[in-house]
Amino acid sequence: MRLSNYFLPTLKEEPKEAEIVSHRLMLRAGMIRQQAAGLYSWLPLGYKVLRKIQKIIEEEQARAGAIQMLMPTLQPAELWRESGRYDDYGKEMLRITDRHDRDLLFGPTNEEMITDIFRSYVRSYKELPLNLFHVQWKFRDEIRPRFGTMRSREFLMKDGYSFDIDKDAAERSYWRMFVAYLRTYHRMGLTAIPMQAETGPIGGDLSHEFIVLAETGESEVFCDRDILEKAIPTRDIDFSGDLGGIIDDWTSLYAATEDMVDMEEFENQVPKERRIAARGIEVGQIFYFGAKYSTSMKANVTGPDGKDTPVHSGSYGIGLTRLVPALIEAFHDENGIVWPISVAPFEVVLLNLKVGDELCTSTCDKIYAQLMEAGLDVIYDDTKVGAGAKFANADLIGIPFQLIIGPRGAKAGEVEIKNRKTGERQTLPLDQAVQTLKNLIEPERRDKI
Repeated sequence: MRLSNYFLPTLKEEPKEAEIVSHRLMLRAGMIRQQAAGLYSWLPLGYKVLRKIQKIIEEEQARAGAIQMLMPTLQPAELWRESGRYDDYGKEMLRITDRHDRDLLFGPTNEEMITDIFRSYVRSYKELPLNLFHVQWKFRDEIRPRFGTMRSREFLMKDGYSFDIDKDAAERSYWRMFVAYLRTYHRMGLTAIPMQAETGPIGGDLSHEFIVLAETGESEVFCDRDILEKAIPTRDIDFSGDLGGIIDDWTSLYAATEDMVDMEEFENQVPKERRIAARGIEVGQIFYFGAKYSTSMKANVTGPDGKDTPVHSGSYGIGLTRLVPALIEAFHDENGIVWPISVAPFEVVLLNLKVGDELCTSTCDKIYAQLMEAGLDVIYDDTKVGAGAKFANADLIGIPFQLIIGPRGAKAGEVEIKNRKTGERQTLPLDQAVQTLKNLIEPERRDKI
């Protein structure tokens, strides 16, 4: 992609409305634009990051055995009345009446609708287990939307739902998702700590939030420092096998949100020097809620004994539009964003330092073609602005590698490669640049676990 043909409305000035680093950098980097309180347009650069995050999530859900589908954003109110949640949910739910005076709502979550789909088609325990998920826009009328897309009213969410014959089978599905979430965040470069959490309006008695520690986090969290050193699974995972060792690694040490913490238990279990009381950003939550929805909505299957029995269910959410600012909070410096390669909008930015110079431009055009032929995701800054502005812009938007070509380098047959994360620079012959970048980027595109 040539920057001269791209839409990237970056800002030089600090936006006054932004309270935290990620919101400020998303606005300055031209990733989003606020349309109203808690409502944002995702501009091309931001949307590209969002799609890369979605791809990782979809791949890891499929690896764990979940099947993708898509449900509508508007839902009939009668489903929520059937479950008993229509009046309980409160003012966060956006209620709508259509031209025929039918009550609808803009879905904040999809437990009722997926249960309705399930009960319409699944009749026997032999069709279980079943895990369905989709990626869809949701709406919750937050009383105080803030921090950009960290807490917005409209948001993109992956929500999945499992169905099993009994509690033991349902808990196995729950822990499969637990491990799948660990893998998902690891592929994005994040350490997301699973913590005991309240179930809230979803219901049930088993839930974990996945928390990224950050000063700007909205939640207070309490954990054992040693949990930060727990090894992420480093082997291919057979999800049909025993996941107990991995689960024990992540649940044996104390970790709880402010809603679930027992301070006496925390202080008794965790030595003083290992206690962490900090703030964190929630980037996902999983729930086991048993037969709550299947009982009220009569989602039954015929069991092995020939009798109808309500299925046991769980739900599993990841906020994609929340993950983007969480990543920026974790990966930035004083000059801008520092994207991990797996979620970066582009892997390489090619900087032509003098567009009017014939040799410099022809060299850049040649390298640009080679980069694309090599399968690298590249944006080519061919705009007619000064070198200083190009460097500042490249640092701001956080592309992992900068390939820099000026008149002097073009004449000498050399290019410079800058690693955005480390600041390290190396000068190479032109004919080595593309292969060197491939060697640097390919191992980081997806993890090997």
